[in-house]
Amino acid sequence: MPFKSIASICLLILLISCKSEYKFVLNTPKSIKINKELSISLSEKNNQPIDSVQYSIDNNKLTSTNDSTNIDISNYKLGKHTITAIVFYENKTEKVVKPIYFFADTKPDFYTFKLINTYPHDKDAYTQGLEYHDGFLYEGTGRNGFSSIRKISLETGKVLQQKDLDKKYFGEGITIFKNKLHQLTWHSGKGFIYDLESFEQLKEFKYTKSREGWGLTNNGKQLIKTDGTERIWFLNPETLVEESYIEAYTNTQKVEKLNELEYINGKIYANRWQIPSIMIINPNTGKVEGVIDLRELKKEILKEQQLDEDEVLNGIAFDKENNRLFVTGKHWSKLYEIEIIKK
Repeated sequence: MPFKSIASICLLILLISCKSEYKFVLNTPKSIKINKELSISLSEKNNQPIDSVQYSIDNNKLTSTNDSTNIDISNYKLGKHTITAIVFYENKTEKVVKPIYFFADTKPDFYTFKLINTYPHDKDAYTQGLEYHDGFLYEGTGRNGFSSIRKISLETGKVLQQKDLDKKYFGEGITIFKNKLHQLTWHSGKGFIYDLESFEQLKEFKYTKSREGWGLTNNGKQLIKTDGTERIWFLNPETLVEESYIEAYTNTQKVEKLNELEYINGKIYANRWQIPSIMIINPNTGKVEGVIDLRELKKEILKEQQLDEDEVLNGIAFDKENNRLFVTGKHWSKLYEIEIIKK
């Protein structure tokens, strides 16, 4: 066979091969604010025919079409989502997947504070969790060999009752839920439940989905947990299994390293590791609705003592009956009652 004929056949095979190779592109933005309409479409790089497309966001199917689809995303949670397109063509199907991030529609409100009262606090307490209950403070402390749960007099700072953890555990956040004290540990993948009166350990539970144990609170129905990321987990009240989560986002970015938590008037208040501020987070969407600037409070404690790098603001407790908010820090010698003031 002449060389030209061979070359022609090879070229024809190449052209047919190129023509039959479909290359799909899912057209969506990388991120979008929740008040904007999301437009999704799919194209084929060589303009080859497509029969139809089935779109979905996470596991929620949208309309089947080969045109663009516009979606109202105002009721979605913030954070990372997955756009999926199932493409039907030439009696075949192919899945195309792309991540997208939903941001808040508005920037957070900013708050400062007014110092109302100052109370003594045990300087040896590496505060990981703090809660006010029936006139007393309850505190969880951290570090291996120094971790404990405590009942404390607010006015004097005196430790009235204490139970130490085994030195292999690094204690983290605490909360009082259904008249029992719950405590997390950092890297051990488990938490403990205690009788509130005796501090006798009743049971333990394991983390199944969240990465680590950081902060802990509750909304009266579920335990709420942080793991050092932007995620806030909601735990089944009976099994303590992580059932769902939100992700904390502003209008421009995710907010990571969420730590100690308190549930106050329907919102989640969260310390952020090594940053002297408290985030106010919508528990339904993850939207950071407010930021409380506590840099001046750090200056206040520095009048009393020097702080190491890890002796940061950490500890939020709320007296619902008297509408009092208390904050402290790791190894801080003072606990502060503050009033939040919108800037």
